[in-house]
Amino acid sequence: MVFQASDTVYVQASRDAVSVAADWALVIAAVAVAVTAVIALVLLIRTSRSIQKIAREASRRADPLLERGKSVAANVEFISASVRTDIEGLHRSIQALSGRLQQASDHMETRIEEFNALMEVVQGEAENVFLDTASTARGVRAGARSLVRPERPSPPTLPAEPDRSGE
Repeated sequence: MVFQASDTVYVQASRDAVSVAADWALVIAAVAVAVTAVIALVLLIRTSRSIQKIAREASRRADPLLERGKSVAANVEFISASVRTDIEGLHRSIQALSGRLQQASDHMETRIEEFNALMEVVQGEAENVFLDTASTARGVRAGARSLVRPERPSPPTLPAEPDRSGE
């Protein structure tokens, strides 16, 4: 069919049922894609709002927990620093005590050695005094015996003969 207008010529092809169905299918597909896009957009917006609500709720609930966690962490840090300081002080005290004990031990060892030397001198002197006393006592006894019983003259002895065995 050809239509003529005053200065424009239109040519219209005849349409069969398959081309009309294809056109309708194309329109339906375009509408379906548009509807799917709108539904996807609506779902994305709702999901975004839900995620924002969840994030706000989680933040609202997590903030006190985070604050409490910060407080606990600060307390643990303070306790750790305090314990560290106490342990360092204890370590210094133990080192000082160990040094003083070593010094006292050395001093005691010196004193014991001096005491042992003194005891050796005292023992030596005591032995000398004992021997002198024993000698004196023997002398006194011998003198007392000689005063109490005068010694009898012993019979005269013959002079000993010279030893001739070596000649």
